[in-house]
Amino acid sequence: MNATMEEIENRAKAFASARDELIERANTLREEQEAIKRRRLQGIKNSLDRVIAAREELHAAVKANPELFDKPKTRILHGVRVGWMKQRGKLTVADEAACIAALRRLFGDEAEAYIKTTDKLVIAALQNLPGADLKKVGATITEDVDAVMIKPVDDAIDKLIAALTGDVELEAEAQRA
Repeated sequence: MNATMEEIENRAKAFASARDELIERANTLREEQEAIKRRRLQGIKNSLDRVIAAREELHAAVKANPELFDKPKTRILHGVRVGWMKQRGKLTVADEAACIAALRRLFGDEAEAYIKTTDKLVIAALQNLPGADLKKVGATITEDVDAVMIKPVDDAIDKLIAALTGDVELEAEAQRA
């Protein structure tokens, strides 16, 4: 499709206009969300405070009465599991090298199931090497071609646009339209 610079300019103008409309509507949505949040926030904070207080009271009651949970160790009361649960212990190794040597001595080849050995390239660092050095180590840069770029100069709204285009409900609504 061949186009003149004037046609490209007209298309850029249409893109900018459509984007401005989206920004205006997204800002309206954000303002309405903030208004709703301001109206509901105090009630949510109050409920959160009550949940925290009730949880602390329940925790204290269970902790003070472990004998009530000998058998079974937990119970479900009003949809809440309460009681005691064995916690996973924390594994500590004083000397990692000595532990690895002991594992190899005790388990032989099977010790590798407990030992992680990793050699992995750091791609971000390799990308900074000159092309000649990359060639020497057997690496190449591919797909380094010019590509079309469309990027608004004022990218402050781009995060919102990305969030909106990632919104499943919004995408479904857009597909219905």
